[in-house]
Amino acid sequence: MSFSLLRFGLTEMLSCGADLRRAALGATSIEEVADSVVRYFYAQALGEDGKRECVMARFYMTVPFASLPPESQQFAARFLGDQPAGPELQCLTLLGTVGDEPGWNSRWTSHGHHAIPLPTVEFVKSAPMIAELVRAVGLDATDVVSPRPEVLRGLQGKTYNVFYVRDAAGSQYIPAQDFVDQYGVCSVLGFGGVLLTGEFYAVILFTRIAIPPETADRFRNIALDLKLGVSAAPIQGTFIQDEPPRPIEIDA
Repeated sequence: MSFSLLRFGLTEMLSCGADLRRAALGATSIEEVADSVVRYFYAQALGEDGKRECVMARFYMTVPFASLPPESQQFAARFLGDQPAGPELQCLTLLGTVGDEPGWNSRWTSHGHHAIPLPTVEFVKSAPMIAELVRAVGLDATDVVSPRPEVLRGLQGKTYNVFYVRDAAGSQYIPAQDFVDQYGVCSVLGFGGVLLTGEFYAVILFTRIAIPPETADRFRNIALDLKLGVSAAPIQGTFIQDEPPRPIEIDA
């Protein structure tokens, strides 16, 4: 069922949550879940005129460097320069992406966000959107750089906040203002959580409509539904495959 983020009431919230849980059924990897989730929001969030409300939707998750496919390791290593990448180095990895441009429809064609290493707390804090996403979930930057089991256990079952920027233009949390201007991005909405095994994950919606606060508030519940779906996928099967797949075409 399609819905509008402008009028995202209780009925829409319950239906959306059920759809997200169903998206994980039978999935063999978290990447498969991620792909289904971003395509769901891109396809189903529609205005009264039938036009898509999302410019782009993306799903990120932290993955240890040693667990990345070889191509992703090479990408992440470029950010580090001469600094060695330890096997436990956490990398914010793009697992699902879809959007108006053909190059946004496969994680393998992402030029700047394919796998971003998070070597230090200072690095996380220097990236405004990442830092605010982490804060919204209820974590400190330290918990993402060096996940601690005792902290993660305490977060199980909590209601997460959302990353909500009603006015993307000029926002300190959205550094890519050229992207905002070129594609008419009005609002940004992010939601996610953390798995017991230590992975931080988040969905980010970039919309061409101004998302009202009431919608953002309801996505606290959507975050819990998303967690049920992500938690059901086998963590040892994070990726669909190691070799880059051919990008999937999506109708505008």
